[in-house]
Amino acid sequence: MAPRIAFQGDLGSYSHQACAAALPDHDPLPCTTFEDALAAVRDRRADRGMIAIENSTYGRVADVHRLLPDSGLHIVGEAFVRVRIALMANEGSRLEDIRRVRAHLVLIPQARAFLDAHGIAAEAAADSAGAAAALAAAPQRGQGVLASSLAARIHGLDVLAEGIEDMAHNTTRFIVMAREPRAPAPGSGPVKTTFVFRVRNIPAALYKAMGGFATNGVNMTKLESYMVDGRFSATQFYADIEGHPDDPPVARALEELGYFTDRLAVLGVYPADPEHFDGGHD
Repeated sequence: MAPRIAFQGDLGSYSHQACAAALPDHDPLPCTTFEDALAAVRDRRADRGMIAIENSTYGRVADVHRLLPDSGLHIVGEAFVRVRIALMANEGSRLEDIRRVRAHLVLIPQARAFLDAHGIAAEAAADSAGAAAALAAAPQRGQGVLASSLAARIHGLDVLAEGIEDMAHNTTRFIVMAREPRAPAPGSGPVKTTFVFRVRNIPAALYKAMGGFATNGVNMTKLESYMVDGRFSATQFYADIEGHPDDPPVARALEELGYFTDRLAVLGVYPADPEHFDGGHD
């Protein structure tokens, strides 16, 4: 039996596309929510989880940062998907016949210029790939869907236009989750380390905590803060750095960080995507 990879969304979603690109030997397991996808890995119904974490246009994916520290899972990889939007419709449809499209609320503004140029109205759907499945099951004249071309192939729809997104750089970053850590050996290639921490309640704690990364030349590619349990006084930070915890500069920076935090948990040490690795240059 082939291994399985869980993801949030329907077959044909961009998360499914990330799974197919990164782990093509895994069978996809669509899940309703991120919690369900993580639970599927934890409960051994899936071997890996593909979780969207941030988008180059819209920033972080809501709530994911809160779920990861308590998921019981480990980050073992990352994947990037370029968001290419296709307009699809039932077989035999023509672009000039389309008067309305459905898509996820986030996707519609990303194709606004194309829709306006063709006089096409848009309405929000819970999920773009799900809207494609619904249109295939109940064909409607003049109706289209904005989704990935993978959704069109899966559900037997015709692609009438592709690459209609306004921003050519729009990319979503995903992380791959597993039950056991799989840290690469130090020096085996570009590596990222992801961790969460809470600073101690002392003056300038965050400034002092970050100082170790600067003085040791460790590149921090991401730092996000969010409240814990809805309390303004409890702030947790999520961070990505380039490097392995066994690298001396990273080890020194993490040791210094420990002096100013009351919680520090490494979520994963994993190979960096070479095409998106900064290499320590700002």
